[in-house]
Amino acid sequence: MVELGGLAETLALLDSLHVAPVLGIEEIIPAARTLMVRFRPTKISAQQLVAEIIVAEISNRDLLEREPETGQKITIPVHYNGDDLSIVAEILGITVAEVIRQHTENEYTVAFTGFAPGFAYMVSETSQWNIPRRKTPRTRIPAGAVALAGEFSSVYPQASPGGWQIIGMTTERMWDLSRPSPALLQPGYRVNFQDVEHSPVTVNLPKTAVKTTIKNTVSVPVPATACHLEILSVGLQTLFQDLGRVGQSGLGISESGAMDKSALRCANRIVGNSSDQACLEIVQGGFKAIAHGQMVLAITGASCPIEIKTPAGEIFYVNTYQPIDLNNGDEISLGLPTAGLRSYLAVRGGFAVADVLSSHSFDTLSNIGPAPLKTSDKLAIGATSHCGAVSFSETPAFDMPNNNQVVVLDIILGPRTDWFTQEGIELLSEQTWQVTPQSNRIGLRLNGECSLSRINQQELPSEGTCAGAIQIPASGQPVLFLADHPLTGGYPVIASVADYHLDLAGQIPVNAKIRFNPISQFHEIQGSKD
Repeated sequence: MVELGGLAETLALLDSLHVAPVLGIEEIIPAARTLMVRFRPTKISAQQLVAEIIVAEISNRDLLEREPETGQKITIPVHYNGDDLSIVAEILGITVAEVIRQHTENEYTVAFTGFAPGFAYMVSETSQWNIPRRKTPRTRIPAGAVALAGEFSSVYPQASPGGWQIIGMTTERMWDLSRPSPALLQPGYRVNFQDVEHSPVTVNLPKTAVKTTIKNTVSVPVPATACHLEILSVGLQTLFQDLGRVGQSGLGISESGAMDKSALRCANRIVGNSSDQACLEIVQGGFKAIAHGQMVLAITGASCPIEIKTPAGEIFYVNTYQPIDLNNGDEISLGLPTAGLRSYLAVRGGFAVADVLSSHSFDTLSNIGPAPLKTSDKLAIGATSHCGAVSFSETPAFDMPNNNQVVVLDIILGPRTDWFTQEGIELLSEQTWQVTPQSNRIGLRLNGECSLSRINQQELPSEGTCAGAIQIPASGQPVLFLADHPLTGGYPVIASVADYHLDLAGQIPVNAKIRFNPISQFHEIQGSKD
């Protein structure tokens, strides 16, 4: 995480790193006053990276002095009826009518995008607003919500959790993959909001954009061949998942992918596929399907009973982490897991399903990817001519957790430990945290007997987050980000789960308990510009 003096410096350094790329940097996520840089340690060390960033920071002075680019002008119609409109008025010490007047009279510029696809952080040179986020983020904010946080205004492109203050709603689509340019708002665009209750509005879309029905997902195709898997029950949730969308942060899209990537790789190897092929991710069992044609399957991940029923009515029980040969008419069903939460089903030859933005994963935050499975779907099986040998030696990477045990996760403290009291930092690891039912692929919402106390009560400007980040809202109860996490967040991250424990975190069931084990203290890296 590179911390800078303000938005202008942040964007200038981002431009500098784009103009002169540094070998080893894989992704850069800009935010209000920070850049989150993901790099590959085998190509560049942390010390070398710091030195390169210092050089880039020195060279960006010319960028700071350049004239800002004048982008496309967009007008967004708003119904100012948001749940937090009166709260915002109270915070500012003005009337609701004055909030609406100022919001519509200010012109905003898109500074950067993040959090979710199409989510644009907009700032106004004439506005002095600094609106605090909600103490506890909502679990669901509807698509089209016009919201405020800190110095920024934005519009939620999809229904998602969030802590911004909602002041209104718009029917304009912020993100639509059927447009040549999916995001309605791009960095540099100028934006005006108009009150539809009092003003007729003509919405000016970018020249490349065409208003069409949103098309973020692809449906499951009807099989062209006789060999396919027919879904009889999807249980709580069954999704296509692979290793995710790496390098799509520029569009505001997180990596997503399987919650237990080690289990997905194992499932593919067992049936002779390449280890990165798409599998079915099944939550808490309850899945049932019938084979049309002969096929080889494997089920990994959660420990669950697997039943095979033949057309003659014979019933067999098979184990996870082994090849399963299905004949035409065989039914396979998964029972409730005794440990773990998610199962992965791979089929030899892979599933013939279209990708969306280079991945077959369904992202539950942005609703991008192959659509969630439903009963009666028929999944076509790919060709098997290039499959490798079937593996018989796969085993789980760890013992699957159950809801009666305490799961220990290693964590690395930082980057915002200085926002918390010493007592709060100690409490993070000393206290047991329970996984609440509000948890999902976006993150585990945790509950502890005592909340974590903060020294700094100010609003944190939005900054980049990663899978495994432990974010602490004003309530003091942690949220552990997982595969479908937002790219940016506005609550301080006290620590992050070590990479090697992320798969384990993805298998922790509701009501299980977690203890955090710090393996590294936070160390600020100081660079010299001399």
